[in-house]
Amino acid sequence: MKGKRSSFFAFIFSLLPGAGEMYLGFMKRGTSIMVVFWGLIFLSAWLNIGPLLYGMPIIWFISFFDVHNLRSMPDSEFQAKEDDFIFIPEMNMDKVRLLRTKYRTVFALALILFGFSILWNNTFNIIEFTLPSYYNLIIYRLGHYFPQLIVGLVIIAIGIYLIRGKKEELDKDEAAKNQGISLLDDKGGQNL
Repeated sequence: MKGKRSSFFAFIFSLLPGAGEMYLGFMKRGTSIMVVFWGLIFLSAWLNIGPLLYGMPIIWFISFFDVHNLRSMPDSEFQAKEDDFIFIPEMNMDKVRLLRTKYRTVFALALILFGFSILWNNTFNIIEFTLPSYYNLIIYRLGHYFPQLIVGLVIIAIGIYLIRGKKEELDKDEAAKNQGISLLDDKGGQNL
């Protein structure tokens, strides 16, 4: 239940991203902020990509000031404020089904890679003592950098997909423009 609560406890809970929003009754909002904050820490530790942690202060400040902005709203405005997920506003079951079907393959690949990484590390720990140290070093380095290589390849693939999509959009716009010009020519219009 949403409600304005103690300023002191709102401040204390606002020190942990998402907890302040939850304290004020905005559970979806707080949960989404917590998922992003702790997910960033998890990904940074698991993939050994330290620069991801540069996003943490941004998320912390967004959450901190969001709590204090919510707390300082007039009562009528506060009660009228809807509790939505931050990054997916107005989430309903139709949108959940659409996301589930649209990104099912991406989610499945992420789970497979995560499972493969866990299997790889545990298998390496089992066979580590049976191989000569030179092979251990090679296998360890492959296993250590494998998740980073996969993430790098995924980022490159996303970039290529975005560039290709933009190029196709520009080509369609150009074709539509040319189609419009040829229609004008056929009707006796002026050339542009």
